[in-house]
Parts: sequence; C-alpha cells; structure tokens
Amino acid sequence: MNKDILVCGVGGQGTVLASKLIASAAMNLGNTVHSAETIGMAQRGGSVTSHIRIGEQAYSPMIPHGSADVLLAFEPAEAVRNLAYLKQDGIVIVNSVPVKPVTESLHDTGYDGSDMLTYLQKKCQCILVDAKKLCADFGSTRYFNVAILGVAIGTGRLGLDAETVLNEIEARVPAKFAETNKAAFLAGVKIGETTLP
Repeated sequence: MNKDILVCGVGGQGTVLASKLIASAAMNLGNTVHSAETIGMAQRGGSVTSHIRIGEQAYSPMIPHGSADVLLAFEPAEAVRNLAYLKQDGIVIVNSVPVKPVTESLHDTGYDGSDMLTYLQKKCQCILVDAKKLCADFGSTRYFNVAILGVAIGTGRLGLDAETVLNEIEARVPAKFAETNKAAFLAGVKIGETTLP
C-alpha cells in the first residue's frame, strides 16, 4: 500500500494524536511509514501539520505538493492553506466548524469558515464534518480528532481497517478516556461509510 496523508489543524485540536494513530496502525499492518510534524506556535493556537507517508515509494517524510491522497483537516482555513498538497483525485475531509484565530477576537474580521468551505467544495472532492454535531453525544469536541479519523477510515481512502485503529486507540489513549474515544471513532466510521463525495 502506498498512501500520502496530510493532517492539519490548529494547536489543541489533537492533530498529532490522530497522525500517530494513523502511522502506528499502518506500521502494525506491516507497512513502511515516514512521518513528520510542523508544529509552529501550536500552543498558541497556531498551525499544526503532520505528514504521513505509507509504503515503499516514500523516500522522505515530507509529502510533495500535489501528492496527498487524503487531506484530513480539523479547521477550514487550514484545509485551504494546505490544499496545494492534495493530488488531483485526492479527497479533503474537513471540519465545517471554524476555530477562530486570536486576530479574529482582536479585529472582528467576521471569519466563520463559510468562504473557505465554499472554496474547497469548488476545488476538490470534499466531505464536510460538523464537529459539534458529531461529538454532541460524547460531551466535548475534544473527541473530534478520533471521530474525523473514523470518517476517513469509513470512506476506505486511508487503506486502514477500523479494528487496527481501535487497537491503537486502546494502546495510546489514557484508559479513562479510551471507551469514549472508541465510541467517537466508530461514530465517525459510520458517517464515512455513508458519506462519499
């Protein structure tokens, strides 16, 4: 299997955990995996980008522009910012709920993510996922990172199976949060299986 997957969002959304779950699940299935993170000012709500390259065709951890099979975006503006990495027949799975940057609270620019989502829908295959709606049953959008990963697994575009990722969640998530994370992941899988662009 050869896959290039780019995960992007802002600090605090759990993008790094999602990328580690993908990478370790792929390795447990016997694949060669390269990964790299560009974290920047993550603790201040800055951009976080993780590159995951699965398979023997990858010779470096960074995905070249125009090569990503899947862009898993936790925030609409981050999806647009990283769209150049997507290959022509790739897919974007994006959170439709924006995370307003600090500059928005200072200047009230009116950013609500809608222009970004419209742009994405015109430019590529796109699945919009509402973090608030998807995570309502779990009491917090903190579970969105595993839920959107579930959506990606459900589409079949990552080339990984749900059981392998569930095992990784069990191994990597603290025990008191594991069951809720697994439930959120499976809710995402269900959406992915029924929401194909």
